[in-house]
Amino acid sequence: MTEPLRTESMPTDPSSSSPRANVVTWTVFASLVSLTTGADLITKALAFTNLGMPGTSPGWPVIKNILWYRTSLNEGALFGLGQGMGWFFITVSVAALIGILITVSWLHIRNDTVLLVALACITGGILGNLYDRLGIPSLRWHAPLGRQGEPVFAVRDWIHFRLEGIIDWPIFNLADSFLVLGAGLLLLLSFFPSPILSDSMSPETPPQEPTNA
Repeated sequence: MTEPLRTESMPTDPSSSSPRANVVTWTVFASLVSLTTGADLITKALAFTNLGMPGTSPGWPVIKNILWYRTSLNEGALFGLGQGMGWFFITVSVAALIGILITVSWLHIRNDTVLLVALACITGGILGNLYDRLGIPSLRWHAPLGRQGEPVFAVRDWIHFRLEGIIDWPIFNLADSFLVLGAGLLLLLSFFPSPILSDSMSPETPPQEPTNA
């Protein structure tokens, strides 16, 4: 009677589960988050230093009749929705960050590059706007009269896109752009999922021992 051959299941990508792969994944993620967050905060600081608080300067035309460099403060979310709900958005932002960090701990740069970039862009966008919502820039309201001198817990915006008579897009910032970019990449992945990612996320089939003839 012959002894049955023993087979061992192999991971889809053996190198992706190594400690080195995890270090590379977190290094790439942290680098992208630092770049996106830094770019957002630096451009906001430059805009408010050069132009001052909203209404104190008419702004600068970057592309005539299309794009303006103009400051604004937004106490809501994207497109000005949810004005005055700052603490709600802070809570949602913190919850989203926790969820993203948990997700990244399962990813590997070799298999999940696009997903990692998407989550890094979203994280950078969240951190950039969360920085403003917490009042860290230490701005004070200069208007209206009833709010003069009060601390500002609002997002700093500075990019104004407008086509006369066609569209007047709400003023936004780079953090908003990174959020939209990250969401777009996630949407793209939902239509074109990576085969490697699909394989790695699917439950492993337990090994089967061959039967004797």
